[in-house]
This record gives sequence, C-alpha cells and structure tokens, in this order.
Amino acid sequence: MKATVCISIFNQVISDYHQQDNVDTVIEIPFHENTLEALLYKKCWIDTVQWHLEDIIRDPQIDNANGISIKRRIDQSNQDRTDLVEQIDDWINNELASIQPLETARLNTESIAWVLDRISILCLKLFHMKEQTERDEADETHLNKCKLKYSVLLEQEKDMIQSYDELLEDIEAGKRYVKVYRQMKMYNDQSLNPVLYRNQE
Repeated sequence: MKATVCISIFNQVISDYHQQDNVDTVIEIPFHENTLEALLYKKCWIDTVQWHLEDIIRDPQIDNANGISIKRRIDQSNQDRTDLVEQIDDWINNELASIQPLETARLNTESIAWVLDRISILCLKLFHMKEQTERDEADETHLNKCKLKYSVLLEQEKDMIQSYDELLEDIEAGKRYVKVYRQMKMYNDQSLNPVLYRNQE
C-alpha cells in the first residue's frame, strides 16, 4: 500500500474524529475487519484520541483525580498503540513472507509499521498546525510562526512519502529486509514492574 493511500486513511480518521471532537466518541471503522485498512484506521484513531488527551492533561486547572484518570488512560493508549503497531507489522510481514532477500540485502532497523506510526502522527501535526494558521483571534506573529512550521511539516510529509515508498520497493526487490522486535515494555507487565509485583507479594 503506497504512502499516499495510508495518508488518505489517516486523514479520513482525523476528519471523522473531529465531527464530534470528543475523546469518548466510539470508533466506527468503515473497513472490513482484519484488513490492513481497518488496522490503519484503528491505529490513527488511537493516535487522534491520545493527541487530545495530551492536551487535556496539560490543563493547569485540572483536578488531581481527573488528572490521574487521564494519565492512566494515556498510559493504556500508549500500550494499545504499541500492540496495534505490532499487529500491523504481523499483517504486512505475512504479505511479504514469500520475498527472499538478496545476499546483499541491508537490514532496516525500523519496521514498516513504525514508519506508518510516524506518518500517522505527522498527519495529526499537519491538521492541528493548519488549524493554528487559521485562528481568527491569533495575532500576526503567531500566525506567521505557525505558517512556517506548517510548511516544514509539509516538507516532512513529502520526505516521508518518498522514504516509505522506497523502503517498500527495496523490500519487494529483495534489497532490504526488516526484523520486527517486540517492544517488550516492562512498566505495564505485573511480572516485570517492581512496583506491581511487590504489591502482589
């Protein structure tokens, strides 16, 4: 799947979310289950909700109980995001399993799904930075600063599209290969986080 197709799915998610612009909106995936499109949609939905949770948690007026609740929700979102990236890698690697790398093939340390993760976040940055360039109440200095940042993000998007598509082309040609290393996060694991397993003793 070309980068532009992935970006179109991510942008659809961001648009769908902002119809209600509420972190508690129930996701409705418009693609068939177990397809790459459905996985990408769900991945970007997690990113989009978390983007707004990160805004909420920085409210200086937030009360402690709500702040802790939001922080734990962000922690769970990070775990869900990682799990879904690994699901996407599994799906992609299954599709590419028949490709035999050349003897001269070079290892790519970043998996395809983690590249897509970066592109998903970039789409969110573009959406929200563009919003900042259109704020009626903002002064000229703010608008100009955001316009400059937006142009840089557009350049990043162009570079990411090229590098992602080239990575896929090289993998399909046997010139590069990737290994999927599980994140093995320890702080959510009750058998690995000392604070958690000591509380069970």
